[in-house]
Amino acid sequence: MNIDSDLSRRHFVSRAANAFLGVSALSGLSGIARAAGAGASSLRQDATAKRVIYLYMSGGMSHLDTFDPKPKGEWMGPTKQVRTKVDGLVVSDNLPLMARQADKLAVVNSLTSTQGAHKQGNYFMHTSYEIRSSIRHPAMGAWMQKFNGKTNPEIPANVMIGNDSSHPGAGFFESSLSPIMIRNPEGGLQNIRMHASLNEDRFDFHRDLAMQLDAPFVEKYDQKNVRAYTDMYEDAVKLMRSKDLAAFDLSQEPDGLKERYGRNPFGQGCLLARRLVENGVNFVEVTLGGWDTHNSNFVNVPDKAETLDLALSTLLVDLERRGMLDDTLVVLATEFGRTPEINANEGRDHHPQAFTGLMAGGGIKGGQVYGKTDERGSKVVENAITVPDFNATIGYALGLPLDQVLYSPSMRPFTLAAKGKPMVDLFS
Repeated sequence: MNIDSDLSRRHFVSRAANAFLGVSALSGLSGIARAAGAGASSLRQDATAKRVIYLYMSGGMSHLDTFDPKPKGEWMGPTKQVRTKVDGLVVSDNLPLMARQADKLAVVNSLTSTQGAHKQGNYFMHTSYEIRSSIRHPAMGAWMQKFNGKTNPEIPANVMIGNDSSHPGAGFFESSLSPIMIRNPEGGLQNIRMHASLNEDRFDFHRDLAMQLDAPFVEKYDQKNVRAYTDMYEDAVKLMRSKDLAAFDLSQEPDGLKERYGRNPFGQGCLLARRLVENGVNFVEVTLGGWDTHNSNFVNVPDKAETLDLALSTLLVDLERRGMLDDTLVVLATEFGRTPEINANEGRDHHPQAFTGLMAGGGIKGGQVYGKTDERGSKVVENAITVPDFNATIGYALGLPLDQVLYSPSMRPFTLAAKGKPMVDLFS
């Protein structure tokens, strides 16, 4: 049998198994990753965080109108500073609820990136590597699962909530490390229930038949990515029958709490993220788009900030009340900031030279500001932090081996955060 016919057969088996099982494969095949075998990492600490909730502000969040507002000047437009309960930590008047949570925050006002376009900046923030046509790099959730495995073997370890089709996923790692995609948090997981026409016996019959059809191919191509594809079916079936499937069901949350998070996809996504990490999911990303404010910045940012303010402030309080904030790292990130200059459309343009990220919980010392920009928020003047540095700090909190080398299918060496150095001063 030649390669073309084998690939055609694989496509047929994939579709047939999908039809037989009544479930969808969760992601496509990727490449193979092999450990370097060079021994233990020298850049690994005891983990201060067990799990991550990663909030991504897609489009380039304006730092000046959120977490790095400046004293009144022409570059601020109508945005004003608001004092918080922490001396020296100010936020904009678009974030009044977060002002009350300042004692939980480490605000990093000195991020800088080499990527000034959305797709490239998004990819760089998620992977620490620039886009290359010849390779796709893993995102943080895949690295975490690669090194630490699953906390709860019955449900996914890596979940993405939102509508970000450009997410790099598992990159060159095996496809089983890809995030499960949930577009509508109130709709939960799709295609996970057994088809109405099937009972348990018939389901098992079709499943066994699919495995028999696939067996010769799996035996002939006994490779990690092929085995990972088979494992996805096993994981899907395990999840279908797990009591922990209820973790994805927001209908079990009280209406009052849903209102406090915000009755919108991002607010409900943050609530779902809390439910998921509470039930053993290791890494959950929630996206909030619409931050590309070339036009009407001072109309659009307050709207987006209101959604963020309500959801994030409630999430931090909710985690703290449940005793989970100390070992849950909450991260807020974006691809770049916005210019101090206000353009002819009352907007701000792309500005990778200086922008803001945020961390809370998971061993991070709250009530601090790290780094500084100039009086206009145009450039970093103190403690510049690169995107790989920011990602290395996440890995450091998780106790991941920052200098452990893994190889892509082309045998090129990669580490979790490229050459990034963690911001150890952020930790308690």
